[in-house]
Amino acid sequence: MNWIKNFVRPRIRSILGAATTKRDVPENMWIKDPDSGEMVFYKDLEANQFVFPGSQHHHRMPAALRFSSMFDGGEFDKLAAPSVPLDPLRFRAEKKYTDQLRDAKAKSGVEDSVQAGFGQVNEQPMVIGVQDMGFIGGSLGMAAGDAIIAAMRFAVSKQCPFVMFVASGGARMQEGILSLMQLPRTTIAVQELRAAKLPYIVVLTNPTTGGVTASYAMLGDVHLAEPKAIIGFAGQRVIEQTIREKLPEGFQRSEYLMDHGMVDMVVHRHEMKTTVSRIARLLSQKDARAMTGALVPVSA
Repeated sequence: MNWIKNFVRPRIRSILGAATTKRDVPENMWIKDPDSGEMVFYKDLEANQFVFPGSQHHHRMPAALRFSSMFDGGEFDKLAAPSVPLDPLRFRAEKKYTDQLRDAKAKSGVEDSVQAGFGQVNEQPMVIGVQDMGFIGGSLGMAAGDAIIAAMRFAVSKQCPFVMFVASGGARMQEGILSLMQLPRTTIAVQELRAAKLPYIVVLTNPTTGGVTASYAMLGDVHLAEPKAIIGFAGQRVIEQTIREKLPEGFQRSEYLMDHGMVDMVVHRHEMKTTVSRIARLLSQKDARAMTGALVPVSA
């Protein structure tokens, strides 16, 4: 018998009151810092944007809190995502895909792994998309692909920058080829942003892997990354087994990718809003060369 699970947690919930829901009291009220081993109270970690105060390790951040931290006053309009067929391939492994989707929706309170919102970021109109690892590993399926495309086209209609916070394990295998089709579809939507001369800023969070890295995650005008985020296509162990060589220290971490030209900046989460708004404002100028002066030759 698990005494903590079967007695202590129900007792805590009863003390807090019958109106308290499961989402109000997280399963782990104390979270262990993976770097230092320090135990941090959930509410304190939440108030610090899920950054451990001691080691500055960036913990996984829920999409709702990501929106609140970016939009002014935490106020934004949530963008509705297009509806797509459920379980088009009738996929079944340990359990039916429809059951897996139902469980994920009930646990997360959202329809799929990508949500998008429109609001002001430091008084600048902006559309932000967030990919949430909490929904089937942030996997990319038809619903997520359509949500990204719809959000990008909404940004085009509003003539404002688009920012994508990426976190994913890759394509959703339960949707097979239909999932892989989202790679070229989202790439076309990125080209629509580019044709409209609108900034597309990508923020790579931990982890960003698989098919998303082969599409919209690496097609931004500027690529930012959170500290020590894992970014890559195949896993490190798979690469080592394939090339039969030991990979360098820190391989596929955001700092390593910045040193090798794959990432433009590594940005602390507390500085993300200011950095994103500054870059978006610069890229939104009709003639960015006027602001960069001697850095860009006039003849370029």
